Amino acid sequence: MSSTGQSLAGEYASELDDTVLVREAQNGNIKAFEQLVRHYDHGVLGLALHLTGSQEDAQDIYQEVFLRAYRNLPIFRFECSFYTWLYRIVAKQCIDCLRRTQAQRLDATTKVSTDGGDEKLASQTPDLQGRTSPERIGRALSQLSARERLVFELKHYQGLKLSTVATLLDTTENTIKSTLLRATQKLRLELGESR
Repeated sequence: MSSTGQSLAGEYASELDDTVLVREAQNGNIKAFEQLVRHYDHGVLGLALHLTGSQEDAQDIYQEVFLRAYRNLPIFRFECSFYTWLYRIVAKQCIDCLRRTQAQRLDATTKVSTDGGDEKLASQTPDLQGRTSPERIGRALSQLSARERLVFELKHYQGLKLSTVATLLDTTENTIKSTLLRATQKLRLELGESR
């Protein structure tokens, strides 16, 4: 069997295992739910950590995701795979966290000037002399909207196909393409201008 065939067979077996575990967990089997958590814990925590850049935020998201999954498992209807359903919860929690962080950062970078107007503190920060450092890339990513950042990172850092990203975010592939294009243009502009 080819490696592609093996990975597809493994994926199919995993889906079957998930289905069995979800059904058992829905019937009150805590051990089945714990096995689902063990199966997805590294992926959930890794994605949350990568998207937020904060161990504390990632751990909060991790806990909230599995808490929500546990609470909502009785109403899971198998209209999509458990993986897709779980990662929709992860995506929503990451978007919420990124939005809160952006709002806090916006509040922290604005001060009232002597004439009563708002003034951006970021405009007073020295440039990094044109180097593309991880800090600059991180700053550029932080300029994206929460949804743009999530789409960009799911596609480029997690290596997901656009159709998979669309499924996870419960939208169309064309919407994801547009979001990814906007994110890429903003990043190019941000990284190009700050040189």
